[in-house]
Amino acid sequence: MIKAIAVDDEPHGLESIKMYASKINFLDLKATFVDALEALEYLKYNPVDLVFLDINMPDITGMDFARMLPPTTGFIFITAYSKYAVDAFQMNAVDYLMKPYGLSRFLQACEKAHQIIKKESANSDFIFVKEGYDWVRVSIEDLLYIESDGNYLTFKEKSRKILTRMTMTEALEMLPQKHFFRIHKSYLVNLKHIQKIEKHQVSVLGNELVPISANARDEFMEALRQTWNVK
Repeated sequence: MIKAIAVDDEPHGLESIKMYASKINFLDLKATFVDALEALEYLKYNPVDLVFLDINMPDITGMDFARMLPPTTGFIFITAYSKYAVDAFQMNAVDYLMKPYGLSRFLQACEKAHQIIKKESANSDFIFVKEGYDWVRVSIEDLLYIESDGNYLTFKEKSRKILTRMTMTEALEMLPQKHFFRIHKSYLVNLKHIQKIEKHQVSVLGNELVPISANARDEFMEALRQTWNVK
């Protein structure tokens, strides 16, 4: 499922996107914005895979907006002007839709985004998370565990911690399911770094201790058996 938002200062433009998005089963349009600054504020705490962007907007242009996105977020320009097309593709835009467009053309652009996102997800060995005003690259290989505290998560790597506003569900969607398991309501652990399994906790690389909830233990052990051949 592709998580997306749309940004266009013309409400009828957003209505078209919402109508077409509702017909595509792999596209989850989370929100729409007529104000680009509000959209940027939303993205600080709600990462998405794809952004539909108008180009000519007040306060901030679609081009400038796209430059502020994290490297892993795709964007599709939707505009009435053809003159920006070359610049758009030089910026690695997924696609460039000319208004007015129909469902078939919209679907074609979304299919292209879907294939790109699936390919990058399968081959990527890192993710980007928001820390304050910055996007920080997190190595999946070095990530030991994730700890939840209210609306914030701490990504614990071998040599540092990154604090970001995100939910556990959103973190799981970003990570390879084969290697990460929610061992406790407040902890997500990288199975590759587990050194020792005790009744109520596990030890990960560097002797970091992570608790196991009673409800998750049986499923956790089954995941280890299936994935890592633990007897």
